[in-house]
Amino acid sequence: MGTSLQTVDMLVPGQNVEAYIQTVGRISVLSVEQERELAEKLYYKNDLDAARQLVLSHLRFVVHIAKSYAGYGLPQGDLIQEGNVGLMKAVKRFNPEVGVRLVSFAVHWIKAEIHEFILRNWRIVKVATTKAQRKLFFNLRSAKKRLSWLNNDEVAAVAKDLDVEPHVVREMESRMAGQDTAFDGATNDSDEDTSWQAPAAWLEDRRYDPAHQLEDADWNASAADSLQRAMEQLDERSQDILRSRWLTESKATLHELADRYGVSAERIRQLEKNAMKKLKASMVA
Repeated sequence: MGTSLQTVDMLVPGQNVEAYIQTVGRISVLSVEQERELAEKLYYKNDLDAARQLVLSHLRFVVHIAKSYAGYGLPQGDLIQEGNVGLMKAVKRFNPEVGVRLVSFAVHWIKAEIHEFILRNWRIVKVATTKAQRKLFFNLRSAKKRLSWLNNDEVAAVAKDLDVEPHVVREMESRMAGQDTAFDGATNDSDEDTSWQAPAAWLEDRRYDPAHQLEDADWNASAADSLQRAMEQLDERSQDILRSRWLTESKATLHELADRYGVSAERIRQLEKNAMKKLKASMVA
């Protein structure tokens, strides 16, 4: 999605975060009718100026969300910038026909980008990899009642509140309390101390394992074959719409396909949706 120079400047808070917050706070909030009109221009006509206006009018909302993550010790400007990336993704995917306000749709995308940024930067070594661990990571700090380690009753209470197993709470608490360690080795010049090994020595590089390479190649070939068979069950128009929208580097817009087939953009959207349902049903059958 393209943006003007003004929009690019507004997406990067810079050094003076407070001045940025005051600036975005002065941008007018869109009415329901204004938002709907701009969203339809973007969705059906790929109007980039409409996209710019939608993004700018919701920057204050990103700031509000980013402030709730201040407790992780990361720069507020960086959190806002990552949230703005999520906002742009939400604007690009927003369908005005769904019947919800953009702010309700965008909150997921904004938080997702901020979560990923926190998980990448809060520790050099990632502390949360599974869905349950991610959920616990962002709730455990507020769930703990005191600074010391949780006792068994507290562990059970946290596990119940967050719908995870008690051992997951214990593991996450341990990870969050850990300190970053140099990956390559100790910083001293002595090679005589063999009581400690760097994490680099623990890891096995399996990228070039022939068995894994064969497994990956076989899976990719199977997936491609399943997709091809499913596509062949669709009519030619549906195949062309899916290829133009998803399977080419230069993806066509709904408006471009509408002109190609002499129908409305909404009709193209319906055909695309129906084709995707048939495609998924064929691949899982």
